[in-house]
Amino acid sequence: MNHSPQAWGRPRDDVYGAYDSSYLHRNVPKAHTSSPIVTGTSVLAVKFKDGVVIAADNLASYGALARFTDVKRLRTFNRRTVVGFGGDVSDMQYLDRLLLSLDIEENYGSSGHDLNARNLHTYMAKVMYKRRSDINPLWNQLLVAGLDGDDQPFLSSVDLLGTTFSSPTLATGFGAHLAQPLLRKIVDDEANVKTVTREQAVDAVKQCMKVLFYRDARSLDKYSIAVITKDAGVELREDERLENQSWAFAEMIKGYGTQTV
Repeated sequence: MNHSPQAWGRPRDDVYGAYDSSYLHRNVPKAHTSSPIVTGTSVLAVKFKDGVVIAADNLASYGALARFTDVKRLRTFNRRTVVGFGGDVSDMQYLDRLLLSLDIEENYGSSGHDLNARNLHTYMAKVMYKRRSDINPLWNQLLVAGLDGDDQPFLSSVDLLGTTFSSPTLATGFGAHLAQPLLRKIVDDEANVKTVTREQAVDAVKQCMKVLFYRDARSLDKYSIAVITKDAGVELREDERLENQSWAFAEMIKGYGTQTV
C-alpha cells in the first residue's frame, strides 16, 4: 500500500489505474482582472494657502457588503506627499509595495534630491499608463497631494488609464458628484486658494465626509485625514469619527427626491 502523503485520499493505482491529471492543464489565455471585487470608495482633497487636505474613509466593500472596516487608504511618501487610493484594494496593496520600494531606493540614493509630490504624480501616471498599455490595468483612481519643488500646494489625480487631471479640489468615486460642489463653494479656482485657511479646508472636507456617509452606501463614518504643509510636513490622523450626525433630514425623503408632504 502506498503510504505517501501525496497519495492520501486517492484511489489505489494498482486497482484503479494511474491518476489522470491531464485535465488540469488547459491551454487557455492568461486572464487579468476585469472588474474589482473588494473596493474603496471616495477620496477627497482640497488645496489651501499653506498646503493640502486629503481624506478617505476606512471601508473596503466586498461588492455591496461593508466587509472590511479598518482599511487605511491614505499612504504617506517622505514628508511632503500623501497618496489617496480609490478602487480595488488588492491593486492598492500592489501600489503600496511599489511606493515602499521606491521610497527605500530614494533614501539609500546618493543624489541628495527627494521626490516631491509633482515627481511622484508623474511616476504614478507612467505606472498606470504602462499597465493600461499591457491591457492589465490597475483598477484604481489616485489622488496625489502634497508640495511641489517650490513648496507650493500640489494636487492632481491619475486613473486606471493613466489620464491625469489637476484642480484645487478633487474627489474620486461618489465624491466627484456629491462632494465636489461643496468643496468648490470655498475654492472655485486657483486664485481662491490663497484666501482659504487650513481651518476652512479641514471643516469643508469633514462636512463632505459626513454628506458621503449619509448618501453613499459604500462609505463609513470612520475615516483618515491628512494635512500637508511646509512647516509641519505630513500630519496624518487615522480612525477619525464623524461628529454631530443627524438623520432628521431623512423624514422628508421619499423616492428619489426631497418632497413636501
